[in-house]
Amino acid sequence: MQFLCLGYLEAEKMDALSKEEIGAVMRECEPHLEALYRSGQVRIDAGLASEAKSLRRKNGKVRVTDGPFTEAKEMIGSAFLIEARDMEEAIRIASLHPTVQVSEGERFGWGIEIRPIHYFKAGD
Repeated sequence: MQFLCLGYLEAEKMDALSKEEIGAVMRECEPHLEALYRSGQVRIDAGLASEAKSLRRKNGKVRVTDGPFTEAKEMIGSAFLIEARDMEEAIRIASLHPTVQVSEGERFGWGIEIRPIHYFKAGD
């Protein structure tokens, strides 16, 4: 079974840091990412840019709007896909991620949301 893990952050707190400070935090993340990858259960891991577009159909037309779109102070900053037997194992694997291992993450509101993926196929 596959699980999509979404990494959240409070962007304004991260944006307040200098490049050097961000670099120091990212260096602290490296060993945790290596442990996550060594699990052999990460299928893809990606950081997400803050730029976003939203497509919605309205009155028969597709409309494109600028984002991000949530009203919350948190935004999605990363996404990774893991393979796991069940949610319990997915939690164990995701807990290796720097989002919940690096102490500075608390300061920036880092968190992970884990969702099982259900595939839809034509004719199912």
